[in-house]
Amino acid sequence: MISRRSFGSAVALSTLVFAAGLRRPGHASEEPRRGGTLNAIIQPEPVSLTAAVLAAAPTGIVGGNIFDGLVKYDRDLKPQPELATRWEISPDSRTITFHLREGVTWHDGQPFTSADVAWSLENVWKPLNPRNPALFRNIARADTPDSHTVIFHLTEPSIALFSMLNGNGAQILPKHLYEGTNVLTNPYNLKPVGTGPFVFKEWVKGSHILLERNPHYWDVGKPYLDRIVFRVIPDGAARAATLEKGEIHYAPLSPIPLRDAERLAKLPTIKVGTEGYDWLTSWLYLDFNVNSEPFKDTRVRRAVAHAIDKDALIKVVWFGFGKAAVSPIPSSLKAFHNPDVPLYPFDPKRAEALLDEAGLKRGPDGIRFTITHDYLPYGEDYRRTGEFVKAALKRIGIEVTLRGQDTAAFTRRVYGDRDFQLASSWSSTFPDPQIGVTRLYTSEFVGRNIPWSNGSGFRNAETDAIFKAAATEPDPAKRIAAWKRFQVIAQTELPTLPLVELKFFNVYAAKLRNAVTRGDQIFGPLTEAWLDEPAKSQ
Repeated sequence: MISRRSFGSAVALSTLVFAAGLRRPGHASEEPRRGGTLNAIIQPEPVSLTAAVLAAAPTGIVGGNIFDGLVKYDRDLKPQPELATRWEISPDSRTITFHLREGVTWHDGQPFTSADVAWSLENVWKPLNPRNPALFRNIARADTPDSHTVIFHLTEPSIALFSMLNGNGAQILPKHLYEGTNVLTNPYNLKPVGTGPFVFKEWVKGSHILLERNPHYWDVGKPYLDRIVFRVIPDGAARAATLEKGEIHYAPLSPIPLRDAERLAKLPTIKVGTEGYDWLTSWLYLDFNVNSEPFKDTRVRRAVAHAIDKDALIKVVWFGFGKAAVSPIPSSLKAFHNPDVPLYPFDPKRAEALLDEAGLKRGPDGIRFTITHDYLPYGEDYRRTGEFVKAALKRIGIEVTLRGQDTAAFTRRVYGDRDFQLASSWSSTFPDPQIGVTRLYTSEFVGRNIPWSNGSGFRNAETDAIFKAAATEPDPAKRIAAWKRFQVIAQTELPTLPLVELKFFNVYAAKLRNAVTRGDQIFGPLTEAWLDEPAKSQ
């Protein structure tokens, strides 16, 4: 059962954590200390370590330390040089020339060249990018006039392209290890070879992932840490305990139950921060399987929407740490967000009327029908969200069976076998909705077994046309209008129910410095991080 916490407590935690987030874990004026082992938490355990083939947060967090991108993003989300030292864009925005960093090697000693970028574009980004392959399909070809120059030739300007060229959004894979193989099943997805500051050493399933300092990293003198150990600790209370005892230095992606965050944030040995997520803009939602009963009927989907009190969900489960979502584009993306969409305020009577209208009457036991709800296996807060949804639907006569499972089973059931009725998930819109929203609604992804992409099975010709047009529309006003029209359709058809605009947090040991130095830090490397009292090497 979910116990209702007071609104005052919820606001107190939200204020406390947000305030802590304003204090960066480190100061630029301090002299970095070298060495030590950073003990981190990764939850849940990744399925793969290669974001090029799986857009999952745990994959991105670990893999972000192994791979570099063409660019990285500063705190204002402006692209900065990484593997590309500079670039030129033609006046018509159809040609982009990248000049690559010289002297970079893959972790196996092979040279990194323009051929790796061109091969990744054609064989990974365009056909397989798990967020939006269409973003890269405007790139007709990539020329490599020399080993350190790559030229993208676009058929149309790509408005959002430069928002997705970091090591997570457009991960570059080593051509010499992937060419001629099935990219999705290549064994190096589980033992990746990158160009980044840390080298993969071992993955003991159910225990830990070990990364060690890259002694040949192109950014001479970095990283400062000797190694990172990502520990797998499935239980939320156990994760909180390890942080409290000082066994863990870094725990990203809201790693502990929110009720524990309030307590730990008050300790002098721990800091809680919300920085490093600027690139994401995330929201929690429910996916209806619109191709199976009872959710083929739009009235049933709308009934569920009216049955859930989002404000209560945020107070009770998320401890005030979020905002009620009204559309698939969060309100923080002010230019694109459309508040003038069909709304589904908490109204159980309206929900019951819609179910009656759909012919789903209450039986003698008060139950209309029974469904199974697969909740996102990302920790206690998502399980408790499932419990909240179950209780809400019980009040309107829908019996819900909750089904918990590991991430591999969840993604297989929802996106592969499509053996589900109602599932929860979260997604990130990123700086442009073309990146993070299109994949949740485009019919292109129906039946393709691409995790975190169109779980509902929604198909709509008008929204597909909007996605295509918005990808290349040069007029900002027309592009914004198209995205606002999309939100009206999405909230009318309601294949996916937005619940909460999320605000993630990290938990740090006070001794950790410079854990956040960029706007895409959550999926970026801990190159600048250091420990003022390095832990003993393991």
